[in-house]
Amino acid sequence: MMVMVSASSSILTLVVEAAALISVSPQTAKAGETVTVTGSGFAKRKDGSLKFNGTNVARFKTDGTGAFSLQYMIAPSTSPGAHIVTAKVGSTSSSTQIEVQATGLYSYTQMSNPARTIASDTAGAWVATFTDGSYTVTLAGPQRTFAESTATYPVTHSTWVRVLPSPFTGVVDEAWLTAARADATPDLLAFAMQYIENALSIYDSTGLQIADDADYGPVQEDGTLQEGSDFNDYLGLPWTYGSTTDNPEALQIGSLDCSGYMRMIWGYRSGVPLSLDSIGSALPRRAVQMYASAPGVVTVPNQGTQVEDFSSLGVGDLVFFDASTDDGTDIDHVGMYLGLDTGGHHRFISSRKGINGPTLGDYKGRSTLNGTGLYATAFRAVRRL
Repeated sequence: MMVMVSASSSILTLVVEAAALISVSPQTAKAGETVTVTGSGFAKRKDGSLKFNGTNVARFKTDGTGAFSLQYMIAPSTSPGAHIVTAKVGSTSSSTQIEVQATGLYSYTQMSNPARTIASDTAGAWVATFTDGSYTVTLAGPQRTFAESTATYPVTHSTWVRVLPSPFTGVVDEAWLTAARADATPDLLAFAMQYIENALSIYDSTGLQIADDADYGPVQEDGTLQEGSDFNDYLGLPWTYGSTTDNPEALQIGSLDCSGYMRMIWGYRSGVPLSLDSIGSALPRRAVQMYASAPGVVTVPNQGTQVEDFSSLGVGDLVFFDASTDDGTDIDHVGMYLGLDTGGHHRFISSRKGINGPTLGDYKGRSTLNGTGLYATAFRAVRRL
Protein backbone atom coordinates (compact mmCIF):
# COMPACT_ATOMS: atom_id res chain seq x y z
CA MET A 1 0.00 0.00 0.00
CA MET A 2 1.27 3.47 -0.88
CA VAL A 3 0.42 6.53 1.25
CA MET A 4 0.72 10.02 -0.29
CA VAL A 5 0.37 13.22 1.72
CA SER A 6 -0.17 16.66 0.18
CA ALA A 7 -0.71 20.01 1.84
CA SER A 8 -2.50 23.01 0.33
CA SER A 9 -3.10 26.03 2.54
CA SER A 10 -4.65 24.66 5.71
CA ILE A 11 -6.04 21.52 4.05
CA LEU A 12 -4.21 18.20 4.52
CA THR A 13 -5.04 15.50 1.91
CA LEU A 14 -4.29 11.81 2.51
CA VAL A 15 -4.27 9.59 -0.60
CA VAL A 16 -4.05 5.83 -0.14
CA GLU A 17 -3.23 3.61 -3.14
CA ALA A 18 -4.03 -0.09 -2.73
CA ALA A 19 -1.28 -2.63 -3.26
CA ALA A 20 -1.41 -4.66 -6.48
CA LEU A 21 -3.14 -7.98 -5.97
CA ILE A 22 -4.17 -10.86 -8.24
CA SER A 23 -6.37 -13.90 -7.80
CA VAL A 24 -7.09 -17.03 -9.81
CA SER A 25 -10.50 -18.68 -10.04
CA PRO A 26 -10.83 -21.52 -9.49
CA GLN A 27 -7.73 -21.96 -7.35
CA THR A 28 -7.65 -25.67 -8.18
CA ALA A 29 -7.89 -26.89 -11.78
CA LYS A 30 -6.73 -29.64 -14.10
CA ALA A 31 -4.19 -29.32 -16.89
CA GLY A 32 -5.99 -28.20 -20.06
CA GLU A 33 -8.72 -26.33 -18.17
CA THR A 34 -9.29 -22.56 -18.34
CA VAL A 35 -9.05 -20.29 -15.29
CA THR A 36 -9.81 -16.61 -14.79
CA VAL A 37 -7.06 -14.31 -13.53
CA THR A 38 -8.12 -10.95 -12.09
CA GLY A 39 -6.00 -8.14 -10.69
CA SER A 40 -6.31 -4.70 -9.15
CA GLY A 41 -4.08 -1.95 -7.77
CA PHE A 42 -1.86 -1.67 -10.85
CA ALA A 43 -1.06 1.43 -12.88
CA LYS A 44 -4.02 2.60 -14.93
CA ARG A 45 -4.36 1.85 -18.64
CA LYS A 46 -1.01 0.11 -18.89
CA ASP A 47 0.13 -3.03 -20.67
CA GLY A 48 1.01 -6.00 -18.52
CA SER A 49 2.16 -9.59 -18.77
CA LEU A 50 1.01 -12.81 -17.13
CA LYS A 51 3.57 -15.42 -16.18
CA PHE A 52 3.12 -19.07 -15.26
CA ASN A 53 6.09 -20.40 -13.29
CA GLY A 54 8.14 -17.47 -14.58
CA THR A 55 7.28 -17.94 -18.27
CA ASN A 56 5.25 -15.33 -20.15
CA VAL A 57 1.94 -16.85 -21.21
CA ALA A 58 -0.40 -13.90 -21.88
CA ARG A 59 -0.68 -10.12 -22.26
CA PHE A 60 -3.32 -7.77 -20.87
CA LYS A 61 -4.11 -4.07 -20.36
CA THR A 62 -5.37 -2.55 -17.16
CA ASP A 63 -8.50 -0.41 -17.17
CA GLY A 64 -9.09 3.07 -15.81
CA THR A 65 -9.01 1.77 -12.24
CA GLY A 66 -5.81 -0.26 -12.63
CA ALA A 67 -7.67 -3.56 -12.79
CA PHE A 68 -7.74 -6.36 -15.36
CA SER A 69 -9.38 -9.72 -15.96
CA LEU A 70 -8.38 -12.43 -18.45
CA GLN A 71 -8.85 -16.11 -19.08
CA TYR A 72 -5.90 -18.46 -19.34
CA MET A 73 -5.80 -22.14 -20.32
CA ILE A 74 -3.40 -24.23 -18.25
CA ALA A 75 -1.11 -26.03 -20.67
CA PRO A 76 -2.09 -29.72 -21.08
CA SER A 77 1.54 -30.70 -20.34
CA THR A 78 1.48 -29.04 -16.89
CA SER A 79 2.36 -31.49 -14.14
CA PRO A 80 0.17 -31.88 -11.04
CA GLY A 81 1.12 -29.76 -8.02
CA ALA A 82 1.44 -26.13 -6.95
CA HIS A 83 2.35 -23.52 -9.59
CA ILE A 84 2.97 -19.77 -9.40
CA VAL A 85 0.96 -17.23 -11.43
CA THR A 86 2.41 -13.70 -11.64
CA ALA A 87 1.03 -10.49 -13.16
CA LYS A 88 3.42 -7.66 -13.92
CA VAL A 89 2.74 -4.06 -15.01
CA GLY A 90 5.84 -1.93 -15.30
CA SER A 91 7.89 -2.52 -12.19
CA THR A 92 4.88 -3.67 -10.15
CA SER A 93 4.07 -7.36 -9.82
CA SER A 94 1.85 -9.63 -7.78
CA SER A 95 1.81 -13.42 -7.52
CA THR A 96 -0.54 -16.13 -6.35
CA GLN A 97 -0.59 -19.90 -6.37
CA ILE A 98 -2.75 -22.39 -8.25
CA GLU A 99 -3.01 -26.09 -7.57
CA VAL A 100 -3.04 -28.20 -10.71
CA GLN A 101 -4.67 -31.58 -10.29
CA ALA A 102 -4.07 -34.81 -12.17
CA THR A 103 -6.30 -35.23 -15.20
CA GLY A 104 -8.02 -38.26 -13.74
CA LEU A 105 -6.81 -40.45 -16.62
CA TYR A 106 -4.31 -42.19 -14.36
CA SER A 107 -3.83 -43.24 -10.77
CA TYR A 108 -0.44 -43.69 -9.12
CA THR A 109 1.17 -46.07 -6.69
CA GLN A 110 4.52 -45.34 -5.05
CA MET A 111 6.90 -48.29 -4.74
CA SER A 112 10.38 -48.73 -3.25
CA ASN A 113 13.60 -50.64 -4.01
CA PRO A 114 14.00 -48.84 -6.31
CA ALA A 115 11.84 -45.78 -5.67
CA ARG A 116 9.38 -45.66 -8.54
CA THR A 117 5.88 -44.61 -9.55
CA ILE A 118 3.44 -47.08 -11.09
CA ALA A 119 0.80 -45.50 -13.34
CA SER A 120 -2.51 -47.30 -13.87
CA ASP A 121 -5.51 -46.46 -16.04
CA THR A 122 -9.08 -45.93 -14.83
CA ALA A 123 -9.68 -49.70 -14.97
CA GLY A 124 -6.68 -50.33 -12.73
CA ALA A 125 -4.50 -51.85 -15.48
CA TRP A 126 -0.76 -51.14 -15.48
CA VAL A 127 0.18 -48.35 -17.89
CA ALA A 128 3.77 -47.35 -17.10
CA THR A 129 6.59 -47.39 -14.57
CA PHE A 130 8.72 -44.32 -13.82
CA THR A 131 11.85 -44.78 -11.69
CA ASP A 132 13.22 -41.91 -9.61
CA GLY A 133 16.39 -40.47 -11.12
CA SER A 134 16.05 -42.48 -14.33
CA TYR A 135 15.37 -41.68 -17.96
CA THR A 136 13.85 -45.13 -18.51
CA VAL A 137 10.07 -45.53 -18.69
CA THR A 138 8.47 -48.90 -19.36
CA LEU A 139 5.00 -48.77 -20.89
CA ALA A 140 2.20 -51.15 -21.77
CA GLY A 141 1.78 -51.44 -25.53
CA PRO A 142 1.07 -53.86 -28.36
CA GLN A 143 2.55 -57.33 -27.91
CA ARG A 144 5.77 -58.06 -29.80
CA THR A 145 8.14 -60.99 -30.26
CA PHE A 146 11.93 -60.66 -30.27
CA ALA A 147 13.70 -63.57 -31.93
CA GLU A 148 16.90 -64.55 -33.71
CA SER A 149 17.91 -67.73 -35.54
CA THR A 150 20.45 -68.67 -32.87
CA ALA A 151 18.14 -67.92 -29.93
CA THR A 152 16.70 -71.14 -28.53
CA TYR A 153 13.59 -69.32 -27.33
CA PRO A 154 12.06 -65.97 -28.36
CA VAL A 155 10.91 -63.23 -25.99
CA THR A 156 7.24 -62.23 -26.29
CA HIS A 157 5.60 -59.51 -24.20
CA SER A 158 3.78 -56.17 -24.41
CA THR A 159 6.34 -53.94 -22.63
CA TRP A 160 7.79 -50.97 -24.48
CA VAL A 161 10.77 -48.89 -23.32
CA ARG A 162 11.06 -45.15 -23.91
CA VAL A 163 13.24 -42.30 -22.65
CA LEU A 164 12.13 -39.21 -20.75
CA PRO A 165 13.56 -35.80 -21.74
CA SER A 166 15.21 -35.67 -18.29
CA PRO A 167 15.51 -38.04 -15.31
CA PHE A 168 12.25 -38.63 -13.43
CA THR A 169 11.81 -36.44 -10.35
CA GLY A 170 8.70 -38.04 -8.89
CA VAL A 171 5.94 -36.17 -10.76
CA VAL A 172 4.45 -37.78 -13.87
CA ASP A 173 4.03 -35.53 -16.91
CA GLU A 174 0.65 -36.85 -17.99
CA ALA A 175 0.80 -35.18 -21.39
CA TRP A 176 4.10 -36.97 -22.07
CA LEU A 177 2.64 -40.25 -20.82
CA THR A 178 -0.46 -39.98 -23.01
CA ALA A 179 1.66 -39.14 -26.06
CA ALA A 180 4.09 -41.97 -25.31
CA ARG A 181 1.24 -44.47 -25.08
CA ALA A 182 0.06 -43.44 -28.54
CA ASP A 183 3.57 -43.40 -30.04
CA ALA A 184 4.02 -46.23 -32.55
CA THR A 185 7.58 -45.31 -33.58
CA PRO A 186 10.46 -47.67 -32.65
CA ASP A 187 11.36 -47.81 -28.95
CA LEU A 188 14.63 -48.91 -27.29
CA LEU A 189 13.89 -52.60 -27.84
CA ALA A 190 13.10 -52.04 -31.51
CA PHE A 191 16.28 -49.99 -31.92
CA ALA A 192 18.29 -52.85 -30.41
CA MET A 193 16.87 -55.32 -32.94
CA GLN A 194 17.94 -53.09 -35.86
CA TYR A 195 21.58 -54.19 -35.45
CA ILE A 196 21.31 -57.99 -35.12
CA GLU A 197 22.22 -60.54 -37.78
CA ASN A 198 20.41 -59.99 -41.10
CA ALA A 199 18.91 -56.67 -39.97
CA LEU A 200 17.97 -54.38 -42.86
CA SER A 201 19.80 -51.12 -43.52
CA ILE A 202 18.11 -47.98 -42.16
CA TYR A 203 18.97 -44.43 -43.23
CA ASP A 204 18.12 -41.10 -41.67
CA SER A 205 16.68 -38.11 -43.52
CA THR A 206 20.16 -37.01 -44.65
CA GLY A 207 20.95 -40.38 -46.19
CA LEU A 208 23.27 -41.48 -43.36
CA GLN A 209 23.07 -45.18 -42.57
CA ILE A 210 22.17 -45.42 -38.89
CA ALA A 211 21.41 -49.15 -38.57
CA ASP A 212 22.01 -52.54 -40.16
CA ASP A 213 23.59 -55.93 -39.36
CA ALA A 214 26.48 -54.51 -37.28
CA ASP A 215 29.85 -56.14 -36.66
CA TYR A 216 31.60 -56.17 -33.28
CA GLY A 217 34.85 -54.81 -34.69
CA PRO A 218 37.43 -55.23 -37.44
CA VAL A 219 39.49 -58.43 -37.66
CA GLN A 220 43.03 -58.09 -36.31
CA GLU A 221 46.18 -59.81 -37.58
CA ASP A 222 45.78 -62.62 -35.04
CA GLY A 223 42.24 -63.29 -36.25
CA THR A 224 40.53 -61.80 -33.18
CA LEU A 225 38.07 -58.92 -33.32
CA GLN A 226 39.26 -55.49 -32.26
CA GLU A 227 37.51 -53.79 -29.35
CA GLY A 228 36.76 -50.08 -29.25
CA SER A 229 34.04 -49.51 -31.87
CA ASP A 230 31.80 -46.74 -30.54
CA PHE A 231 28.56 -45.45 -32.05
CA ASN A 232 30.32 -42.66 -33.96
CA ASP A 233 32.81 -45.17 -35.37
CA TYR A 234 29.84 -47.15 -36.70
CA LEU A 235 28.42 -43.97 -38.24
CA GLY A 236 31.75 -42.63 -39.48
CA LEU A 237 31.12 -39.30 -37.75
CA PRO A 238 33.31 -37.16 -35.49
CA TRP A 239 31.63 -36.51 -32.15
CA THR A 240 32.36 -33.57 -29.86
CA TYR A 241 32.35 -33.75 -26.06
CA GLY A 242 32.94 -30.23 -24.76
CA SER A 243 36.37 -29.25 -26.08
CA THR A 244 37.27 -32.81 -27.12
CA THR A 245 36.45 -34.30 -30.51
CA ASP A 246 36.46 -38.06 -31.02
CA ASN A 247 37.14 -38.86 -34.66
CA PRO A 248 35.86 -42.13 -36.13
CA GLU A 249 38.19 -45.01 -36.93
CA ALA A 250 37.87 -45.87 -40.63
CA LEU A 251 38.22 -49.61 -40.02
CA GLN A 252 35.46 -49.54 -37.39
CA ILE A 253 32.72 -48.10 -39.59
CA GLY A 254 29.71 -50.41 -39.27
CA SER A 255 30.98 -51.91 -36.00
CA LEU A 256 29.76 -51.65 -32.38
CA ASP A 257 31.40 -53.18 -29.33
CA CYS A 258 29.22 -53.92 -26.29
CA SER A 259 29.29 -50.45 -24.74
CA GLY A 260 29.25 -48.73 -28.14
CA TYR A 261 26.06 -50.65 -28.92
CA MET A 262 24.38 -49.38 -25.72
CA ARG A 263 25.55 -45.83 -26.49
CA MET A 264 24.11 -46.13 -29.99
CA ILE A 265 20.59 -47.16 -28.94
CA TRP A 266 20.36 -45.16 -25.69
CA GLY A 267 22.40 -42.12 -26.64
CA TYR A 268 22.52 -41.42 -30.37
CA ARG A 269 19.12 -42.97 -31.16
CA SER A 270 17.20 -42.04 -27.97
CA GLY A 271 18.79 -38.88 -26.59
CA VAL A 272 20.41 -39.93 -23.29
CA PRO A 273 23.45 -37.62 -22.81
CA LEU A 274 26.82 -39.13 -23.70
CA SER A 275 30.34 -38.58 -22.39
CA LEU A 276 33.74 -40.17 -22.84
CA ASP A 277 34.47 -40.14 -19.11
CA SER A 278 32.54 -40.83 -15.91
CA ILE A 279 30.68 -37.63 -15.02
CA GLY A 280 27.51 -39.14 -13.56
CA SER A 281 25.02 -37.23 -15.72
CA ALA A 282 25.87 -38.91 -19.03
CA LEU A 283 26.46 -42.40 -20.41
CA PRO A 284 30.24 -42.96 -20.44
CA ARG A 285 32.31 -44.97 -22.90
CA ARG A 286 33.17 -48.24 -21.14
CA ALA A 287 31.03 -50.93 -19.50
CA VAL A 288 32.82 -50.61 -16.15
CA GLN A 289 32.16 -46.85 -16.21
CA MET A 290 28.51 -47.36 -17.12
CA TYR A 291 27.98 -49.48 -14.04
CA ALA A 292 29.81 -47.07 -11.75
CA SER A 293 28.79 -43.68 -13.10
CA ALA A 294 25.90 -43.42 -15.53
CA PRO A 295 22.50 -41.73 -15.18
CA GLY A 296 19.81 -43.63 -13.34
CA VAL A 297 20.02 -46.00 -10.40
CA VAL A 298 21.82 -49.24 -9.64
CA THR A 299 19.06 -51.73 -8.83
CA VAL A 300 21.37 -54.71 -8.26
CA PRO A 301 24.86 -53.80 -6.95
CA ASN A 302 27.98 -55.72 -7.86
CA GLN A 303 28.83 -58.08 -4.98
CA GLY A 304 31.43 -59.97 -6.97
CA THR A 305 29.22 -63.05 -7.27
CA GLN A 306 26.61 -64.36 -9.69
CA VAL A 307 23.29 -62.50 -9.52
CA GLU A 308 20.50 -64.98 -8.91
CA ASP A 309 17.74 -62.72 -7.55
CA PHE A 310 15.83 -61.27 -10.50
CA SER A 311 13.05 -59.55 -8.55
CA SER A 312 14.44 -56.05 -9.25
CA LEU A 313 15.10 -56.69 -12.94
CA GLY A 314 13.06 -54.71 -15.46
CA VAL A 315 12.82 -54.78 -19.25
CA GLY A 316 15.31 -52.28 -20.66
CA ASP A 317 17.70 -52.42 -17.70
CA LEU A 318 21.43 -52.50 -18.40
CA VAL A 319 22.97 -55.78 -17.25
CA PHE A 320 26.68 -56.09 -16.43
CA PHE A 321 29.10 -59.01 -16.52
CA ASP A 322 32.58 -60.07 -15.49
CA ALA A 323 33.00 -62.40 -18.45
CA SER A 324 36.72 -62.12 -19.23
CA THR A 325 39.53 -63.70 -17.26
CA ASP A 326 42.26 -61.26 -18.30
CA ASP A 327 41.07 -58.18 -16.37
CA GLY A 328 40.56 -59.42 -12.83
CA THR A 329 37.11 -58.87 -11.37
CA ASP A 330 36.27 -55.70 -13.30
CA ILE A 331 32.98 -55.33 -15.15
CA ASP A 332 33.89 -56.00 -18.78
CA HIS A 333 30.63 -56.56 -20.67
CA VAL A 334 27.25 -54.80 -20.83
CA GLY A 335 23.93 -55.64 -22.45
CA MET A 336 20.22 -54.83 -22.11
CA TYR A 337 17.58 -57.04 -20.53
CA LEU A 338 14.84 -58.03 -23.00
CA GLY A 339 12.58 -60.04 -20.70
CA LEU A 340 11.56 -63.59 -19.93
CA ASP A 341 11.71 -65.85 -22.97
CA THR A 342 9.16 -68.56 -23.75
CA GLY A 343 11.46 -71.16 -22.18
CA GLY A 344 11.42 -69.35 -18.84
CA HIS A 345 14.90 -67.81 -19.19
CA HIS A 346 15.84 -64.19 -18.51
CA ARG A 347 17.18 -63.16 -21.92
CA PHE A 348 19.36 -60.17 -22.76
CA ILE A 349 20.86 -58.63 -25.90
CA SER A 350 24.44 -57.41 -26.34
CA SER A 351 27.22 -57.05 -28.89
CA ARG A 352 29.66 -59.96 -28.66
CA LYS A 353 32.86 -61.14 -30.30
CA GLY A 354 31.67 -64.73 -30.63
CA ILE A 355 28.99 -63.94 -33.21
CA ASN A 356 30.65 -60.69 -34.34
CA GLY A 357 28.01 -58.20 -33.34
CA PRO A 358 24.73 -57.64 -31.48
CA THR A 359 22.77 -60.77 -30.59
CA LEU A 360 20.10 -62.17 -28.32
CA GLY A 361 21.05 -65.66 -29.44
CA ASP A 362 22.89 -68.59 -27.88
CA TYR A 363 25.86 -68.98 -30.24
CA LYS A 364 29.14 -69.24 -28.26
CA GLY A 365 27.36 -68.46 -25.00
CA ARG A 366 23.67 -68.36 -24.16
CA SER A 367 22.16 -64.87 -23.88
CA THR A 368 20.46 -65.78 -20.62
CA LEU A 369 20.97 -64.47 -17.10
CA ASN A 370 19.85 -67.53 -15.17
CA GLY A 371 21.49 -70.95 -15.21
CA THR A 372 25.05 -72.16 -15.53
CA GLY A 373 26.07 -70.68 -18.88
CA LEU A 374 29.00 -68.32 -19.44
CA TYR A 375 27.00 -65.11 -19.13
CA ALA A 376 24.72 -66.37 -16.37
CA THR A 377 27.68 -67.19 -14.13
CA ALA A 378 29.35 -63.91 -15.08
CA PHE A 379 26.23 -61.79 -14.37
CA ARG A 380 27.14 -59.21 -11.69
CA ALA A 381 24.95 -56.08 -11.62
CA VAL A 382 22.01 -54.07 -13.00
CA ARG A 383 21.49 -50.35 -13.67
CA ARG A 384 18.29 -48.64 -14.80
CA LEU A 385 19.30 -45.68 -16.94
